[in-house]
Amino acid sequence: MNVDLSTRVGDVALRSLVLTAAGTSGYGDELAGYGDLRELGGVVVKSLAAFAWEGNRAPRVSGWGEHLLNAVGLAGPGVAAWRRDWLPALDARGITVVGSIWGRTVDEFAAAATAMQGSSVVALEVNVSCPNLDEHATLFAHSADATAAVVAACGVAEVPLWVKLSPNTPDLVDIAGRALDAGAEGLVLVNTLVGLAIDVERRVATLGHGTGGVSGPGLFPVSLRAVYECRAAFPTVPIVGVGGVRRVEDVVAMVMAGADAVEVGSASFADPRVAWRLQRGVARWMRRHGVSDLDEIRGAAHG
Repeated sequence: MNVDLSTRVGDVALRSLVLTAAGTSGYGDELAGYGDLRELGGVVVKSLAAFAWEGNRAPRVSGWGEHLLNAVGLAGPGVAAWRRDWLPALDARGITVVGSIWGRTVDEFAAAATAMQGSSVVALEVNVSCPNLDEHATLFAHSADATAAVVAACGVAEVPLWVKLSPNTPDLVDIAGRALDAGAEGLVLVNTLVGLAIDVERRVATLGHGTGGVSGPGLFPVSLRAVYECRAAFPTVPIVGVGGVRRVEDVVAMVMAGADAVEVGSASFADPRVAWRLQRGVARWMRRHGVSDLDEIRGAAHG
C-alpha cells in the first residue's frame, strides 16, 4: 500500500510531515551523516538574532531522568554569519530550510527578519519565548500585545511566519489568536516548560543560569494539549506540533490533535537518526491501519 507523508503548512509544501526542531540539529547540515536531510519535511535551524550572541554562562545543559534542561541562552553567530557560513551547505544539498529568529526587543526581531530577506528559507519561525527588555524582561510569548507587535514587525522578511509559542501561560489560545491577526501564517506549539534541577551533592542548581527549559517525554502531553486546543479554536490555521516527540505514536497523536507537521527536538540528542526512524514508523503505522493520506487522520481526535 502506498502512503503519502507529504503535507502543507499554509503556503509551504513539505515532502514529509517530520521536521527537525530549532536548537536541536545545529545551524546547518550537522545531521547529514545520519540520513538524507532531503527526505525530511525540513530542517529548522537554531534560532538566530541579527547579531552574534554568546548566551548564558555554563553549565548550559543538564539531565534529569528522561528529561533535558537547557539554558543555552540563544547563543549564535547572527543571521549574516549564518547565511555566509552555514546556509550554503544546506542549499547545496537541496534541503528545505526553515529559519528561526529571536530578539530582546521588537526592533531586534525586525532587524533579524530584515537580515533574512532574500535568503532561501521557505518560512521563518519567530521564537517569541524571549525576555522582552522593553517590558521588564517578561517573555514576549506571555503577552498578546507583545507577541502581536513582534509578528507584525517580522513581516519585513517577506516569507511565511510561523510563531513559536510558550506553554508557560494560561492565555496560549488568546495569544495565538493575536499572533494570527498580526500576520502569522502558522503556529508552532510549543516551546519548553520552565524548570529547575538541583545537584544535591553540591547543593546548587545544575545550570549556570539557574532555571532552564525542560524538554523530553513529560512535555509531550502539554504540547499535544496545546495543539488540540488551538486546532479547536482555529480550524483552518496551519499548526506545527513540537515538544516531547520521540515515538511514532506521538507523531500520529499530534496529527490526530490537528497538527499539519511535527518537529522532533531533544530526542535527536539520544538518537540522531530519530527523525528518519519516526518518519518510517509513521508510514508503517499508516499501512497497518489502511491510511493512505494524512488528511484521513488529521484532526480525528476532535470527532
